[in-house]
Order: sequence, then structure tokens, then C-alpha cells
Amino acid sequence: MKLIEPNDLGYYGEFGGAFVPELLLPNILELQNQYLIIMYETDFQETFQQLLTDYVGRPTPLYYAANLSKHYNTQIFLKREDLNHTGAHKINNAIGQALLAKRLGKTKIIAETGAGQHGVATATACALLGLECTVYMGAVDIKRQQPNVQRMQMLGAKVVAANSGSKTLKDATNEAIRAWIQEPESHYIIGSVVGPHPYPDMVARFQSVISKEIKKQLLQKIGNENPDYVIACVGGGSNAIGAFYHFVENTNTKLIAVEAAGYGVDSGKTAATLLKGTKGILHGSLSYLMQTPDGQIVEPHSVSAGLDYPGIGPIHAHLFEQQRMQVAAVTDEEALKAGFFLSQIEGIIPALETAHALAYLNHQTWKPNEVVVINLSGRGDKDLNTYQL
Repeated sequence: MKLIEPNDLGYYGEFGGAFVPELLLPNILELQNQYLIIMYETDFQETFQQLLTDYVGRPTPLYYAANLSKHYNTQIFLKREDLNHTGAHKINNAIGQALLAKRLGKTKIIAETGAGQHGVATATACALLGLECTVYMGAVDIKRQQPNVQRMQMLGAKVVAANSGSKTLKDATNEAIRAWIQEPESHYIIGSVVGPHPYPDMVARFQSVISKEIKKQLLQKIGNENPDYVIACVGGGSNAIGAFYHFVENTNTKLIAVEAAGYGVDSGKTAATLLKGTKGILHGSLSYLMQTPDGQIVEPHSVSAGLDYPGIGPIHAHLFEQQRMQVAAVTDEEALKAGFFLSQIEGIIPALETAHALAYLNHQTWKPNEVVVINLSGRGDKDLNTYQL
């Protein structure tokens, strides 16, 4: 079995599974039984691909960053997911799941969001497809990502503040799951490769369009579809798995997942889950998470709302355990500097999440003939207040 594919119970090695309240079991079983059948029906794929092309704006460019390449003395390509409609990779999955929900006869959508990009993408898909939408968002994130809150509301979504815990992504996810229990007739669009099976696999498949395009575009540009490195930031892990998906079986391509170190990996104020976490169950699956020895969640910290999460998708945990994916950590300060640097050397303002991946360029020495692809997962409009602090 391929590293990237779960077994029948939704496990990637020892990670994954479906740990859900009894009231949600019918929803999960319905998804498990139907998602692959629906996703690969000809008419579903035709509609999905047409929307990705005409509505989302795919394929996104694979941009050779000449100035950045010169600075680091290597060949750097940026996969421009920031140029998607709504400004990030999140729309790929939101459109796919919203279409799937309609096929299942659902009329109400629940979602969680951290940075707000998944919330905006879900609100957008729901507006397009005529679905009722409620998005749960941590109260802290509502303050630091206000432009995205306004966008969601303008799109017709109801935004509900999560006021428990650290009032960030973890708490928004908790509230969304509670709401789903109360309204099991709705569909929960999870925005990352986390949650109970089949969500990690479903989200990974929708996001795999990213690496599929990278291979085709690289072949056209340099005559080789496989880069030496693919680098992506990782919180829950959807943009990373999208960028890695079609390269996992080719071990000549190194996969670099960049976590948020926050104030430092050993500072106690970090979101570096793979480097500092231990195995446990969070939000429906077994993976690595930030927890105390007795299993209480440790509040994470990152300057980027989208990486401020105490867990990680089970696929990434498996790739890490199998040593197929290298993991690095970048501090808040490093990410902020990298965001300003890309803005001023290439004229592209990246999301703070993406800035973590860009900062990794300073973590090793590059060779002139190496081909490095960085997944530029989102644009930085939403983060301007934080950049200017």
C-alpha cells in the first residue's frame, strides 16, 4: 500500500482512524461508504474540474523566482496558490466538499477556521452552490484576521466566535464538532487533513491537484517533473499534503514540512507538533499532538493563525515516522522577516503561514543546480496588521 493511502479503517500505519461520538457515527459511515464513489463519478469530476478552471482559476502558475534564486544561489519555483480565487489553496477542498455535500443531500454546512482562509473558501463555495453556512472561529483569530471575517459575512456566512481555551483554531474546531453533533443532518467541511477518516484522505485527494500541476509545469519548464525539494508550511497540513502528494513515492524528491516554532521549539510557546508532540487522539484521529503527560492539550502558539494548532494530520505523522518527510521549525521572528524579504525582493506579499516555508531557505546551504519548489499557499492581505506590529 502506498504511504499516502489509508487502510480500510482509515489508518496510515498506526495513525488515523475515526474516533467520534456515537451521534456522529452515521455521518462518518455515510462519508466512508460514499466519498470515493462520488468523487470519481464522471459527472462529479467534470463539474469539479470545470469549477477549478473557470471559477477558482487553476492551474495556478509555477513561478521561477529569479531574484530569490539569485540570492540563495539555487533554482527556486513558487507554486502560486495565492492567486486562486479567495487567495489560498483552501478553495480546492472547499469546492470539492461542498459539491460532495450536495450529492449527499445536505443543505447546511458547518466549518472551522483559523487564519480565515478556509472559512472564506467555504463561505464562497456555499454562496455559489446555495448552501447555508456557519463558520466557527476563535475569538482571538477573529480579532487578528478581521478582513476575512468581513469577507465571510459579506458572502452570507454566519461567523460564530469560540471563546473557550486559547480562543484559536483548536477551540473553533471543538465548537464546530459540538454543532455538528447537534445538527447531524448538516455536513462538516474540515479544512485540513485532520479529523476522523475519511477526512484526511478526502482533503488530501482534493488538494493533490497542487502537486499534479507542479509535475506537469516543471516538466514543461525544465524537462524534469521531479524537483530536488518541495517545501511547505504545516499546521494541520492540507497545503503541504497537496504539494507532496504526487512526490511521496519518488524518494529522490525531498519533502520538507516547516512547523511554527513560535517563540522557539523549547520555549513552551510553540506549535511544532511533530518536533515536540506525543501520540494521542485529537478531533477524531490518532496522531501527534501537544499535550501534557496526563493527556491535557497544551495551548500552541504561532504568529500565524493557520499554524496555531496543537495537532497535525495523521498522514504527516506517518510520513514523519517513516522518515519520508523532513521536519523543520521556524520562529515567529524568522517568518516575519521572510515575509518582508519576499515582498521586497519579488513583489509578492505571502501569508504568514507561507512565510514559515520561505524562512526555511535560511536553514541550509543550497547548490546552484538544485530545483526547489515552495508552495506559496496564500497571500498576505489578511496578515497586514500583524506584519505592521
